[in-house]
Amino acid sequence: MTCADIINIVALIVVPIVAVLIGQHLQNRAQKRKDKMEIFKTLMIARNGWTVESVRALNVIDIIFVNDKKVRNAWRDLYDKYRVENPDNAHLEKIRQAQYKLIEEIVNSLGYKNKITWETIQNPYIPKGMVEAEQLQREFQNGQLAWAKAVESFTNQTSQSQEG
Repeated sequence: MTCADIINIVALIVVPIVAVLIGQHLQNRAQKRKDKMEIFKTLMIARNGWTVESVRALNVIDIIFVNDKKVRNAWRDLYDKYRVENPDNAHLEKIRQAQYKLIEEIVNSLGYKNKITWETIQNPYIPKGMVEAEQLQREFQNGQLAWAKAVESFTNQTSQSQEG
């Protein structure tokens, strides 16, 4: 067996293994970026309010951005601001700014630093009709709650007067 034969045999064994390892690495990297992008999109969509998806996205930031200290610090800052029980308007503004700062750090992490601006992050599109529909929904829910409490109160008064 010649030296060339040995090199060919080694190449036949090593090249496929290296190709699989490189392919796996590229696939893992692409999945991590996809996960980061999904969090980014979810938080951008939910800039004007809470959604179940946005809460889920926030809860996995420490996992998905495990190697990105700036994103995790921005999330920690936002989380600390969320923990205030009865925030006043000034604190609500601090929360909003911390939300935007978190999104900005995710933008930087994804490599879009000069492509997605602070103004873009701060100005979500919210159609007037959507705001009005949400307000009507809130009013309807409050009305239902008031009705349920009134019925409960009436039922309690009726049962107490029957007992007495």
